[in-house]
Amino acid sequence: MRERVYLDWNATTPLRAEARAAMIAAMDVAGNPSSVHAEGRAARALVEKARAQVAAAVGCKPAEVVFTSGATEAAAVLRGFGAVVVEPTAHDCLMSQARAGQGVPVLGWGYANNETGVIAEAPVPEGPVMLDIVQAVGKVAFSFAWSGAEMAIVSAHKFGGPKGVGALIVRDGFEVPPVLTGGGQEMGRRAGTENIIGIAGMGAAAEAAARDLADGVWDQVAEFRNILETALSASANNTISVGKGGPRLPNTLNLIAPGWKGETQVMAMDLAGFAISAGSACSSGKVKASRVLTAMGFDEGLAAQAIRISLGPITTEEQVLHFADVWSAQYAKALARAA
Repeated sequence: MRERVYLDWNATTPLRAEARAAMIAAMDVAGNPSSVHAEGRAARALVEKARAQVAAAVGCKPAEVVFTSGATEAAAVLRGFGAVVVEPTAHDCLMSQARAGQGVPVLGWGYANNETGVIAEAPVPEGPVMLDIVQAVGKVAFSFAWSGAEMAIVSAHKFGGPKGVGALIVRDGFEVPPVLTGGGQEMGRRAGTENIIGIAGMGAAAEAAARDLADGVWDQVAEFRNILETALSASANNTISVGKGGPRLPNTLNLIAPGWKGETQVMAMDLAGFAISAGSACSSGKVKASRVLTAMGFDEGLAAQAIRISLGPITTEEQVLHFADVWSAQYAKALARAA
């Protein structure tokens, strides 16, 4: 019996060994980061080390990193602004903040789309802007310093860190309302005792992810993604590879298979030993057409027949070719049943 093959890296990534080790070490640090005694200073040192590691990975100053429980909480800072305009293919955590209001609106802008992998070609509009870089960190070259955005959101579990921790990046000098109020932690921008175990894991993962990117690890991932894309297109020439030919994340393939619903594909491949998705993990449990694909101009019928396959550094060529064989056979059966 073959081992299961995990091809849903955009939903969440396996925990990196570096993150696991950092978290285990942090469990033995008893102090509160806000305490001034030696134990508190030891806890604070862990937080500040991670802050520097995350800053280096996203290209910002350490003081611009505000730790949160994840990207969704980081996006919630938009509630403090009067009006929020969100581009139509943005993630739901940004889309849910969209509203009309008075004054200069804040724009929610997705840098690399989690469903399609498509990377925004247009420059970031004039601010204020919150940039979703959740899928970009560690996969493609990015620097917050040159992005032109005032804010960005980051999630640790998308680059090998633990779930339940992330960051809001805020440009030095740009004023934002606090995400949570209370004790004044995180430079007054996010109250509550810092999750030093999760933060330590996030920092270690960010450092390892940046190293992988510099070492060209994702170039190999892109090669395997392209091999898979070619194999699937060869077996079924009516498929549509969303974003093919344009800038995309190196690991992501969004494939429309006319005549085969996305959720049915996910179930069939799950039974065959493969983990994929029919869109964002935050919304894939809902049986409906992808909002992202309809915003890109696909009709609801085609949008409902899409799957997302996302690879990682441990994905092998053998695995993607096996997936292509199994998927192609299943698609042929689906079309035969529908005939």
